[in-house]
Amino acid sequence: MSPIPRPKMAAPGEGKTIMLFAVRFDYKVTSADSGGDLAALEVTIPPRTLVKPHNHSREDEFTVVLAGTVGARVGDQVVEAGAGASLVKPRGTPHAMWNAARQATGDWLLFTDADVVFRADSIRRALVYGDEAKADHLVLFPSMVMKHAGEKMMIAFFQSLFVFGHRPWKVADPKTRDHIGVGAFNMVRRPVYEAIGTYKALRMEVLDDMKLGKVIKRAGFAQRNVFGRSLISIRWAKGTLGVVRNLSKNFFAVLSFQWPRALVSAFGVAFLNLLPFLGVLFAHGWAKLPYAIALTSIFLIYLGMSWKSFIPPYYFLLHPVSTLLFVYTILLSTWLTLSTGGITWRGTFYSLEELKRGMV
Repeated sequence: MSPIPRPKMAAPGEGKTIMLFAVRFDYKVTSADSGGDLAALEVTIPPRTLVKPHNHSREDEFTVVLAGTVGARVGDQVVEAGAGASLVKPRGTPHAMWNAARQATGDWLLFTDADVVFRADSIRRALVYGDEAKADHLVLFPSMVMKHAGEKMMIAFFQSLFVFGHRPWKVADPKTRDHIGVGAFNMVRRPVYEAIGTYKALRMEVLDDMKLGKVIKRAGFAQRNVFGRSLISIRWAKGTLGVVRNLSKNFFAVLSFQWPRALVSAFGVAFLNLLPFLGVLFAHGWAKLPYAIALTSIFLIYLGMSWKSFIPPYYFLLHPVSTLLFVYTILLSTWLTLSTGGITWRGTFYSLEELKRGMV
């Protein structure tokens, strides 16, 4: 039998306080005060802070928002709760909370990844450029830190596909549908971010960084993208298989979770990238000419990319190897998603059905 709780008053500022990273937990009623039935805490989540996904095995959790706006995910439901709102988080249900952009006060919002390294003047220079170019959304391409030949080989191939898939030189043209977005550096004017529905509109998008650029361009706002060589940098993957693992996590999403499209893409990548090499080796006489022209075009792509990256143009010689690995990546990503029925991201499983519904 639980002991009968005794009357108690906790004045403001009284009670036990625990700081977990930047989040403050003020205990107003402890389990000892309530005979083990409940505990009451006042939780302060600073701006740009996430209470990471977790769950409780023995207790239910109830939240009343006292001030501001908090984002929350409870199970499969994502909500924004304002002052006075209540949330119920049953035991065993994964949940997370955050205090993000709505509490920021600047004219610009920067969305970036935690592993991106910034030079001291990078944000200042980006802000100056964004204002001078009258941009609503600015993408800064990072310098890729690559320590192994396999990384350079795979990233060079991926960059060549990315360039022609997104045509960054066309992004600034309002008459085109070309758009851009990268997780390393998406800087957006606050009114624009709010006008497109914030990241709430992309909450079930696997490719949220890329799709942010899509919804901004589709809404008619001005996009700009620049190379930030030495301004920001990132070690995106470790080794050849590291690149394959990173891409296989979400490449099926690039193909809109359509397995016929994945098979056609895998065949197309193999055909267009391997045939020039095979033709030059095995064709006879003048029949080699079209293959040689295609091969020269591929080399010129590598040469052009070498001026903006740290990948020498002679990595063109490894293009057949990276082609085969990329085809394998497409098929692996497709198989992993279909065989499990969805994607597991940071400990939470998202079904293929809900991912398709949330696509932008």
